[in-house]
Amino acid sequence: MRIAILGAGGVGGYDGAVLSRAGNEVQLLARGKHLDAIQRDGLRVTEADGSTWVARLTATDDPTALRGAKLVVVSVKGYDLDGIAPVAADLARHGASVVPLLNGVEAADRLEHLGVPRQALLGGLTSISAERTGPSQVSRKSAFNRIVVGELAGGISARATDIASLFTAAGAEARASAEMTLELWRKFVFITTMAGCCGLARSAIGPIRSAPLGKEMLERATAESVAVGRALGIRFAPDEVSRVLGQIAPLPDPMKPSFLLDLERGGPTELDTLSGAVSRLGRQVGVPTPVHDTAVAAFGAALGLKG
Repeated sequence: MRIAILGAGGVGGYDGAVLSRAGNEVQLLARGKHLDAIQRDGLRVTEADGSTWVARLTATDDPTALRGAKLVVVSVKGYDLDGIAPVAADLARHGASVVPLLNGVEAADRLEHLGVPRQALLGGLTSISAERTGPSQVSRKSAFNRIVVGELAGGISARATDIASLFTAAGAEARASAEMTLELWRKFVFITTMAGCCGLARSAIGPIRSAPLGKEMLERATAESVAVGRALGIRFAPDEVSRVLGQIAPLPDPMKPSFLLDLERGGPTELDTLSGAVSRLGRQVGVPTPVHDTAVAAFGAALGLKG
């Protein structure tokens, strides 16, 4: 299949590389030194076990060269979504299905608002730790690489199943889901807890778990996101808070969410996509979210953001 990857960082670069290795015609939208190096040397991939290999795929900075793709994977950070949306919209109008693999629960709605036809969009999520380590270099840090895709309206479709099969053939643990909105919210609760709490503490997860009231903060942040989702009609299991805390409990002590890494680098963050969304949606449905409100206020002040 002809596939366009919008966002050639860690996630997009790794996905593009493995999809290309599996026999698909993959084109990466890239720029600058990263683009030049991929065109010259290919994309060098370092796996979690330290092994390396090179993907020979196409990279371009010309969005019109991507027309004709049947699948578009949007893998930019949330703060770059507005800039890439016109490209996704153009490719959708030329016949592509569009799958955003972003954090948060609003990416598909934002893409639709920015011009991508609703019928072209699917929901998608990925669980992987991968980063771009230099021009034409990406590194996968996690042993896992999971992808879920599904129709926004629910139910299993042939195109969602076909897309999942593409990723499975490329080595990912991929599946199509009949409940994509629930899938997105379940990941959202986990990520917002990790981002909000680790960000507030400026700490990896280990010291938070052992700090006075640290576990209480994690539980309250989780409960806030779950309560907001339930108020919006998300059908969480009764034990959803415990389930998420059970995911956090065995994480390695040095584990840092990407939000904290962005804070430490001093660059843009996904504040509005994560704790900002919990706080904003909570106000809309009348659910108090004091932990996430505190995160928004603290990070907003630190980053010089205006309300």
